[in-house]
Amino acid sequence: MDRVLDLLIKVKAEQDGSLSFRRSCGHGICGSDAMLINNRNRLACRIRVDQLGRKISVAPLPGLPVVKDVVVEMSGFFGKYRSVKPYLINEQPEPERERRQSPEDRARFDDTTKCILCAACTTSCPSFWARPEYVGPAAIVQAHRSSSTLETKARPNGSRSSPMRTASGDAGRSSTAVEACPRGINITRAILEVSSAIVGRRG
Repeated sequence: MDRVLDLLIKVKAEQDGSLSFRRSCGHGICGSDAMLINNRNRLACRIRVDQLGRKISVAPLPGLPVVKDVVVEMSGFFGKYRSVKPYLINEQPEPERERRQSPEDRARFDDTTKCILCAACTTSCPSFWARPEYVGPAAIVQAHRSSSTLETKARPNGSRSSPMRTASGDAGRSSTAVEACPRGINITRAILEVSSAIVGRRG
């Protein structure tokens, strides 16, 4: 069954060689072909033509500068991703043996490890459009997955939490981000847990 990505490749090959779009793996793993399809953020490689009806529209992801056609400038998005320091931060002395993670610890963060940084959730979020300082759902998800019980029960390190101060209160407006996520991540839960951790540190 043809996917939207197949149609774009066909148009580029047979009708307009100047058509520009991003793609890589073609299997919903890399996230590079995220775009606005029939007014919803989706991956072109994951949505089939027969799921969309007779009319299909494609447009760039909203809220990001357009480079050409459906290609957007992602440097701002990745800048916010880097601002949350998406890696393990641990201030405890290095142990003699590896730091072990229990099945229970892993289960807590298993959902957010599925994020592929496609920007579909962030660019569908009204808070991201309205507040330039807001890092967006994808960055918060990355901060969540990079936390661990080694960091005071998953509370973000102070330097990590600083750019996420605006996360509090945004969980209630994250429904569009949840709907846009091609990996089905519970973004609302991640935002709530990160927000609670930030509030806990303030206290």
